[in-house]
Amino acid sequence: MHEALLWEADNGRVHCLLCPHDCRIAPGHSGVCGVRENHDGRLIATTYGRVSSVAVDPIEKKPVFHYRPGTRALSLGSVGCTMRCEHCQNWQISRAKPADGGLDYLAPDEVVGLARRHGCEGVAFTYNEPVVWAEYVADVSDLCKAAGLYTVMVTNGYITEAGLDLLGERIDVWRVDVKGFDDRTYRTLCKVRSVQPVLEMAERAKKRWLMHVEVVTNVIPTINDDEETLRGIAAWIAKALGPDTPWHITRFFPYLELSHLPPTPLVTLTRARDIGVEEGLHFVYLGNVDDPGGEDTRCPACGAIVLRRDRYRIVDNETSDGACARCGEPLNIVE
Repeated sequence: MHEALLWEADNGRVHCLLCPHDCRIAPGHSGVCGVRENHDGRLIATTYGRVSSVAVDPIEKKPVFHYRPGTRALSLGSVGCTMRCEHCQNWQISRAKPADGGLDYLAPDEVVGLARRHGCEGVAFTYNEPVVWAEYVADVSDLCKAAGLYTVMVTNGYITEAGLDLLGERIDVWRVDVKGFDDRTYRTLCKVRSVQPVLEMAERAKKRWLMHVEVVTNVIPTINDDEETLRGIAAWIAKALGPDTPWHITRFFPYLELSHLPPTPLVTLTRARDIGVEEGLHFVYLGNVDDPGGEDTRCPACGAIVLRRDRYRIVDNETSDGACARCGEPLNIVE
């Protein structure tokens, strides 16, 4: 059993300090995430090293477009999540418990060798919510740093300041979902109290820990597709994270509790992209949709296409040291 970090005793319960659920867990029980358990008065990280999914992915699949474009990342996932999103595409693992089985043990010191054998330049923690895996993420990331591999969190961003600071020096990329822009949406869609921790910790990831940040919004008809919501997210990105922060606008497909809704119309996605540009964002991408050029990177200064993509593959790269090769404009690209 691997003892968790970030907890305190609380009259026979354990108080988990990792995420804003602020769980006080009775003996023999777990927190909302389903994987952090009170075992005889100690908080145990029950999924430490226990993986449900391992794959080699282009970094663009995360999606991350402005950090080490064209490289591959070893992607690792386990089970459990801090949210219970009604449209979750990975619900089989996000809602699973360790006791359900199907998990293999992968020791932290095996990850670097596995990444190198498969030609990966980084490791991404993804598939389920990696925040609930924080101890394993921390240990693996330390080994990655020593070996010269980058690290990526593909996260819903629901984490406390203490939790983020535990990972701060260890993580290079904070790829965060912003699923709405008000507490009502987060309570209904994600079953958490507020969007504020997601926004505040994304800002802290960038400003305090100098992580590369990219934002994804899955646009869902009748849920978060109204102009006020989309404009609010875009304006926040531009102001809080900077206009060069990539915003990935992705198409929703009917799934799980939201299987009664239609796929997002293309006109809604293109309008969302227009809103992003109107609010000052330089890099707005469309995902999960066949839109020629929708995932290309264009220089905001001279208009040249500097990164041309075919799905997850870079087919043309006209950048130089993270800037436009034609005019020299910085593009917030880490190469």
